Amino acid sequence: QDQLVESGGGLVQAGGSLRLSCVDSGSTFSVAAMGWYRQAPGKQRELVARISRAGNTNYADSVKGRFTISRDNARNTVYLQMNRLKPEDTAVYYCNRHWWYLGVEYDYWGQGTQVTVSS
Repeated sequence: QDQLVESGGGLVQAGGSLRLSCVDSGSTFSVAAMGWYRQAPGKQRELVARISRAGNTNYADSVKGRFTISRDNARNTVYLQMNRLKPEDTAVYYCNRHWWYLGVEYDYWGQGTQVTVSS
């Protein structure tokens, strides 16, 4: 069954760290760009970090220098290491797989994991 399963969310104090994991059971992980998005209450979903199949990364300005995205193609897993967390990082974090096939663009989403940062 094709799915993305996130884990690693939770409650942490400001300044703390969490590491999110996303295991991809699909067959396109190695050719896809993988990303982490987040959505806070009352706000639109936004890109946090993305990593290409070649390992190139980009980050939202708000997390640069604090978050690191990485991938393990042998394990079909993408990670998000989050350091120096702030209350404004509180959101549901979603894993995303983005790929192209025969000229068509596809996106697939996980169910999300809650991250809550207390002040």
